[in-house]
Amino acid sequence: MRPTPADPEAWNAYLAEGNATQARKRVSADVLLRDDQGRVLLVKPTYKPGWDLPGGMAEANEAPDDAARRELNEELGLDITLHGLLVVDWVPPHGPWDDQLAFIFNGGVLTRDQIAELRPHDGELSDTAFVSLPEATQHVSSRLARRLRAALAAPPMQRPELLRDGVGAVGP
Repeated sequence: MRPTPADPEAWNAYLAEGNATQARKRVSADVLLRDDQGRVLLVKPTYKPGWDLPGGMAEANEAPDDAARRELNEELGLDITLHGLLVVDWVPPHGPWDDQLAFIFNGGVLTRDQIAELRPHDGELSDTAFVSLPEATQHVSSRLARRLRAALAAPPMQRPELLRDGVGAVGP
């Protein structure tokens, strides 16, 4: 006989068993940041070839927008407000990796003061650069180049909304 909510301990154990068999998704959370000339900020990771958008992987039970802000703070010392969600991309399994959900958030335009202070803050990055879109798409993987083009083309007033437990989580 299947437990019911009338027996909370048995019910929670039953639900936990079901949860343990559910698929898990990897989640990446990147941020599109620009300078006042419209150039895109790229970062050079030390742990893989090529360049990338600032951001990284979400930790267990971490919301994607929190992961994006945490990664920016850890890697670049930036504390910014996100201005919405531009892209959510389902990435199919490839190589040794399972599928993934990849988010790109709009980080807006950095001030001159923020840019003057911009530098890697930990061993995960070796460099930063502001580059034009054509340059950016030459320095990142083809998968990220497609995602970056989509993020830059996303209409600002029609972007997707990110919800956390059914409630809007990111500002205007």
